Amino acid sequence: MKFSRSLHRQVLGKTGEDLAVSYLQKHGFRIIERNFKARYGEIDIVSIDSGVLVFVEVKTRIGDEFGKPEEAVTPRKLREVIRTAEYYSLCHGGLPEAMRIDVIGIQLTPDGKVVSFNHIRSVT
Repeated sequence: MKFSRSLHRQVLGKTGEDLAVSYLQKHGFRIIERNFKARYGEIDIVSIDSGVLVFVEVKTRIGDEFGKPEEAVTPRKLREVIRTAEYYSLCHGGLPEAMRIDVIGIQLTPDGKVVSFNHIRSVT
């Protein structure tokens, strides 16, 4: 797949989320839902890891012109994820009570090769 700077954000985001899901599954995570939307915001990936409900924010970039992808998770974005995660856990019974928020940052080359992949656990 060939990427360019003008690549539509949704395509880039979906590519990153697909890579993140594959990685998480290989590391024993059970994926519950993708792209959960609520009035507070959106959760890219909802999963379970060793009995913990994990909400994953994925940031994907081409190149490093604007820093590392995971650095794009601002305090405001983190607050949105926390509120949305709390709402999700209230609305979905039968899930683990323990929860955490992870961030995955993925940097790609213009032709779609992974340059860096950083999984940060428990960012809160």
